[in-house]
Amino acid sequence: MPRPIRHRRLAAATIALATALSLAPAAQAAPRALGEVQDTTDTRIRTAYALPDDRAYPEGIAADPRTGDLYVGSYSTGAVYRITPSHRTAEVFLPADTDGRSTANGLKVDRAGRLWVTDSTAGVAVYDIRERRLLARFDVQGEEGLFVNDLAIAPDGSAYLTDSVRAVIYRVTPAQLAYTMAGSGRSTLTARFDLSAAIGPPARDTYTLNGIVTDPSGRYLLTPDMSGGHLYRVDLASGEIRRVALRGGTMQAADGLELRHGTLWVAHNTSNTITRWHLSPDGTKARLERRVTDDALQIPTTLVRRGGHLLVVRSQFDKGGPMGPGNPHTPFSVAAVHGI
Repeated sequence: MPRPIRHRRLAAATIALATALSLAPAAQAAPRALGEVQDTTDTRIRTAYALPDDRAYPEGIAADPRTGDLYVGSYSTGAVYRITPSHRTAEVFLPADTDGRSTANGLKVDRAGRLWVTDSTAGVAVYDIRERRLLARFDVQGEEGLFVNDLAIAPDGSAYLTDSVRAVIYRVTPAQLAYTMAGSGRSTLTARFDLSAAIGPPARDTYTLNGIVTDPSGRYLLTPDMSGGHLYRVDLASGEIRRVALRGGTMQAADGLELRHGTLWVAHNTSNTITRWHLSPDGTKARLERRVTDDALQIPTTLVRRGGHLLVVRSQFDKGGPMGPGNPHTPFSVAAVHGI
C-alpha cells in the first residue's frame, strides 16, 4: 500500500514534500497491473543537458517554441535555468530566491513569450523572457494548506494550475493577466474547478492532483490523482469532471504529462517509470502502450517531447533532497529518452 511522506521545512517555510510524492521509496517500483505493458527493448536513456548548482534538485521543464530554448526550475532554491539549443550546459536565467520565490515547480512558456513559474508555497509568477522582468504574480489566499504544482496553457491563452493539497484547479485568463499587469502587478489565484468530491477525502499527508495538460482543441484538461492512481478529464465548457477509463495500467506516482496527437506520456516519479498511452479522441479512455522503468531516470518529475524523443527532468529527490538523505550525482541533468 502507498504510504505518505511527511512534510519538511524548506527555505525557512514549512511546506509539503516535493511534487506530491506520496508513494513508497523509488527503489521499489510500482506493481504491474494485469495486462500492463513492460517493454524496454530499444529504449535508450542518455544525459542530454547538465544543470549548474550542486543542490538544484530540478522539478519542472518548459519549451519555448519560438526559440527552441528550454527552461528548468529548481525545487530547492527557486532558481530557473535556461538551455539553448547550441549548448549542453544550462545557464542561470533567474537566480535562487528571485522575487522571494523559494521553489520553482511547473513551468510553461505561452505564445506571447512569457514564462510562467509556479511556487508551490504561494502561486505563480509571470515573466517577460526577453527582459527577465516580473510582469505579474498571482497568489493563493487562505490559511489552509496548499501546494501549487503544475500548469498548462490552453489554446485561448488561459493558464490552469493544479493544487495537490486542495485538489482544485486554478485559472488565470488572458483578461485577468492583462488587468493585473496594467495595475499593481499582483492578484489572487481563484479556483475554477474543484475535484475534491470526485477524488474523495485524501489520507493524511498525501497529495492528489499533479501534472496537467489541455487538449489541442481546448475542450478539456487532463490531470492525475497520483495517490489514487486515477486520471481525470475536466470539460472546460461544462465543468463536468469524469474519471478517464484506464486500460493496462494506473496513474500511481504520476507527475508531469505531455500530450501530442492523441498520445499521452506520463512521468511516474517514485517508481522511475515513463508510460505512453493512446488517448481516445474525446479524452474519456486511455490504453497503455508502453511502460519503461529504469533507475537511470533518477525520480523523473516531468517531460517534454522534442525531435522524436522525450526530455525528462531527473530530480534525484531521494538523494539528499526532499525525499530523503544522501548525496546526488552531480551535475544534475535532463535526460533524453529514445524509443518510447
